[in-house]
Amino acid sequence: MRKGILIILLVQQVTYAQVRPWVTDAAPLHRAQKALTEVIIHDIFSPPVASRIYAYANIAAYEVIAAGDPKHYRSLAGQIKHMPAMPKPEKDKEIDFQFASLLSFCFVGNAVTFPEGSMFTYVDELKKKVKDAGMPSEVFENSVAYSDTVAKSIMKWSKKDHYAATRSASKYNVVRKDGRWIPTPPMYGQALEPHWGEIRPMALDSASQIPAPEPPAYNMTDKNGVFYKNVMYVKGKVDSLTADQTHMADFWDDNAFKLNVIGHAQFATKKFGPAGHWMNITGIGSKMAKADFNTTVAAYTKASIALFDAFINCWYVKYKANSVRPETVINKLIDPNWKPHIQTPPFPEYISGHAVISAAAAETLTDSFGDNKPYT
Repeated sequence: MRKGILIILLVQQVTYAQVRPWVTDAAPLHRAQKALTEVIIHDIFSPPVASRIYAYANIAAYEVIAAGDPKHYRSLAGQIKHMPAMPKPEKDKEIDFQFASLLSFCFVGNAVTFPEGSMFTYVDELKKKVKDAGMPSEVFENSVAYSDTVAKSIMKWSKKDHYAATRSASKYNVVRKDGRWIPTPPMYGQALEPHWGEIRPMALDSASQIPAPEPPAYNMTDKNGVFYKNVMYVKGKVDSLTADQTHMADFWDDNAFKLNVIGHAQFATKKFGPAGHWMNITGIGSKMAKADFNTTVAAYTKASIALFDAFINCWYVKYKANSVRPETVINKLIDPNWKPHIQTPPFPEYISGHAVISAAAAETLTDSFGDNKPYT
């Protein structure tokens, strides 16, 4: 009788350890990403800050997976030069690394956003799901404990990236001089994250590691000059948008906070920014490839690190070049009533944020899922 009970218990343990009945694909991870994106949208985190949130949360998830499957995934500690070694799981404790990965993601996502507890609803749903699926209490507790240890290590590391210092850094000083950026209508917002180039990158050695060509010199008197031609090209293109071009522009309109003005009425529209858009595209790529949980964690992590570093490099160039927006030039010298199709965000023109971060994210998705993949 005792032998029979022992065999049953062993079969139950093997079944749980090998099958993981509570998760069969990456759906819980996609749900976690969506939950974090909803927090970012609701609290209007700027695009650069959003990239930081995604990066640390996804690295936390990845480090748990790497600890559970070291044959296929290598810790980022050392690959990211300033990242310290992460805690190792205790060998005699069974851990559900996918469950722990999600918890670590949520712990960090909650810690780097506000209000406190914003991710807890999803965490409660997740915990209920695994318990309903029959996860043994010991495995549950071990997984929670390990996820907590990794998340705290990630948070400790994150606090040295100079982000806190930029929260109290001096505001951008607007200089009204031809060719230099000034706030644009209708919001005339303050310069967005002028010190973001001071944030510590991950894959890059520094914000200035990848230089950009100098922008064309401001000159609106030379009609054969590059600057004048560029301004007129922008105006002409906006004034003659086709239906397809309008649709494409609207698809990539990732202005996280848009001020709508109708007569005397004003109201804001909130949505995800470029980082959230590319996190969503990463999810689409994963689903199309039918990628498993661990592969998807790695894909999200690579994309988020690329986005984070791309924003740092791009913002360094933007505030160094300090280029005026076409809208400003056109309103002043050509047509005071002209408006772009997409509301101009509050930071310098050059270099294009969307171009830089999209190229970086797309390269990681090609590495994860292959090239020439459609998405909508």
